[in-house]
Amino acid sequence: MRRDHTAEAASPTAATFLSRRGFLGAVGGGLAATTLAACGSGGASTGSSSEIVFMNQSRGQAAALGQLARKYTQQTGVKIKIDDVGPADFLTKLQSSSQSRDMPDIFSAMDSFSMAPYYKAGWAMDLSDRMKGSWGDTFRPATIKASTFAADNTQGVKPGIYSAHWEAPALGIFVNAAMFKAAGLDPDKPAATMSEFIDQLVKIKKSGKDPFWFAASLSNQLVQSYASNYFTDEELNATFTGESSWKSEGWRKTFQLLVDLRDAGVISTGSLPSGNSDNPNVEKAFFNTQGVAAIFDGTSAVGVARATAPDFTDFRSLAVPEADDGTQTPRLVGGSAKGAAINPRSKNAAKALKFVQWLTEPGQQQVFAEKVPLIPSARAVPEKNIPQQLAGIAAKISEVQLVQNQMKVQVVTALQKGAQAIVLKERTVDQVLGDLDAAQRSA
Repeated sequence: MRRDHTAEAASPTAATFLSRRGFLGAVGGGLAATTLAACGSGGASTGSSSEIVFMNQSRGQAAALGQLARKYTQQTGVKIKIDDVGPADFLTKLQSSSQSRDMPDIFSAMDSFSMAPYYKAGWAMDLSDRMKGSWGDTFRPATIKASTFAADNTQGVKPGIYSAHWEAPALGIFVNAAMFKAAGLDPDKPAATMSEFIDQLVKIKKSGKDPFWFAASLSNQLVQSYASNYFTDEELNATFTGESSWKSEGWRKTFQLLVDLRDAGVISTGSLPSGNSDNPNVEKAFFNTQGVAAIFDGTSAVGVARATAPDFTDFRSLAVPEADDGTQTPRLVGGSAKGAAINPRSKNAAKALKFVQWLTEPGQQQVFAEKVPLIPSARAVPEKNIPQQLAGIAAKISEVQLVQNQMKVQVVTALQKGAQAIVLKERTVDQVLGDLDAAQRSA
């Protein structure tokens, strides 16, 4: 199974849902920032007056987006061209377009690191004032917060909202219902606590199935999810900015999760898959070959599964079970994903804005929810209309983290290596926490 879906799960500005591809995009974003700052200093208008061009990064939403574009043209007479660039080439083509000053009227909004250079260069309309009215009221509050660049954002973007989103993504657990039933477990009654979940995984193992797997590249997001049992969003932010040490009791308890999973023998293969294809391998094991009973992954994986394993639908989702000794209400890592930014220099800027506003209306979001599928950002879409496989995570979607800053690149790298080292018994929790403090200082 391909890994591209993770690029489609764009990160929120609050930076709580940074995918590995988004992480790589963030690294590339530094170069883009230098290049785009100069070419964006002028005021040239771009685009054609005869049609609105939407440069689309997501292959998963291409069919739904095309369908909606045709419907919009039929209703309004405004021609919409969807340029399905796809995740592999999107950032390269977007940068090339900005350098040649031939930017599309609308373009997909990815993670904040990847998009910041374009926003700083003036290639995205500031939607802040428009979001204060009735349009903004249609979104889940967390989506608006996650889309907002605060006054002290680390990307140096002028405070504002530069994108509108029709997906509220999150990371959680996916379980194979048949395997759970075969082990005497009810997949429709998810574990309330982590110890209960681990007990379930032990039963799965005794039934002869591989219990649980997650990619090394998602270990930082699993850890951040579980850490919300012990930290407020402000306290998480303090660690990510270096104001607080990783060597605190809350982080020690958080990383103990990896020890508990390891010692219970429920991590499939006894190690975390790593490398460029780590999460595709996890997803293939769950969705395609059905060789593992549970995985940690993002909601965007369901869209990938629909495209690559359409016959396998008997699975459920749930939020990461809460810690037995948590002091906070656990919160999902999530925010905003599929959405768009509008080129304010386009001749069609006003028309493009109307189309994006129309795309985010509940009726259109329902189409995305059914066809992609995804969890809509519109509050008016009833939960019963969200696909069954996403219902468990969707039930907790209002409880997402809104951490102002994210882990530094060096910290993410150290955490992913540390998680693997703990699972392999190569390093202790305390040693890894020391590694993270060192990585924080070097960042």
